[in-house]
Amino acid sequence: MSRAARRRAAAPGVAVPVPHKKRRQFVTTDDEDHAREVRASMLAARQGHGDAFAELGSFAELETQLESAGIDDETYLRASGLDPERVAAAGTDDTTTQSRRAVVREAIATLEAPTEDAVCTHAAERDVAPSYTKRALTKLVRAGEAIKTQGVYELVD
Repeated sequence: MSRAARRRAAAPGVAVPVPHKKRRQFVTTDDEDHAREVRASMLAARQGHGDAFAELGSFAELETQLESAGIDDETYLRASGLDPERVAAAGTDDTTTQSRRAVVREAIATLEAPTEDAVCTHAAERDVAPSYTKRALTKLVRAGEAIKTQGVYELVD
């Protein structure tokens, strides 16, 4: 036994793994589907459902059946009252979203004279509520991330 192994064994609360002389090897395969089927059949046999498992098709067949079952996305969206083309366009929209706090910071940084009203207007154009904008401005000043001089905000960064 090595010195490190003895230290681990001597340390309280530390479990030292016991090496196995032999590990059972059921099957070796490079095919993922075949490996799934072998594991599933062993589990089914162990639980007494080997006959029911034998009646099932292969995983590849089950996946094909699954893809053809049910309704497709377009039909589902139309039934839900949504326009599939607009949903697809929204999914490919490249616009980035910012957090509300980032919108307030951006307003302070980009406006020529970032007063409270100007920052609230800028943020409201980006769907940030004026009540949140006012609280965020107060928090930025308290945290030392912005200063307010004569009603005009400026970022400290």
